[in-house]
Amino acid sequence: MKFRILGMLAAASVAFSGAALAESKTAGERTDDITIAGEVKAHLVDAKGVPGTDVNVEVYKGVVLLSGFVTQQSAKDAAGKAAAEVKHVTKVHNAISIAPETSMGEKLDDTTLVGKVKAALIDEKNVDSNSINVEARGGVVQLGGFVSNSNEKSLAIKTAQGVKGAKRVDDALYIKP
Repeated sequence: MKFRILGMLAAASVAFSGAALAESKTAGERTDDITIAGEVKAHLVDAKGVPGTDVNVEVYKGVVLLSGFVTQQSAKDAAGKAAAEVKHVTKVHNAISIAPETSMGEKLDDTTLVGKVKAALIDEKNVDSNSINVEARGGVVQLGGFVSNSNEKSLAIKTAQGVKGAKRVDDALYIKP
């Protein structure tokens, strides 16, 4: 009972901390989305052939957005299937990118690149940088998350493309339903 209450308090605190999404979701919807995200993440960890730690999961009103990088199409497909099996998922948008593994040096370069892209997004006043996840692998930048409209989406992509070192920008942004 003690752990259940602690878990509920933790879920509630996370639900109320999401100010970027708070304006268009009720407290119940935020809590439901957090629960769904946790269940999807658990399914990904259990799914055969899916590197669950490489896949980002975001949920908005039951719509699941998968992003991140995997090395094989089969892993991307398995992740989408695992997410779709979770109760209360209304739709899965599988925007996972396929990319080869990178060396330690490339990983360090990618970490620097992610920082530069995040800084550029923060500086862009018409982009809610808090709702955009930035990943990079081998100089390929991926922007993931739920955005308010197509203008914000386009501006975020254009901003990331303008960052020195970004070879390409993969679009894993989804306009809020």
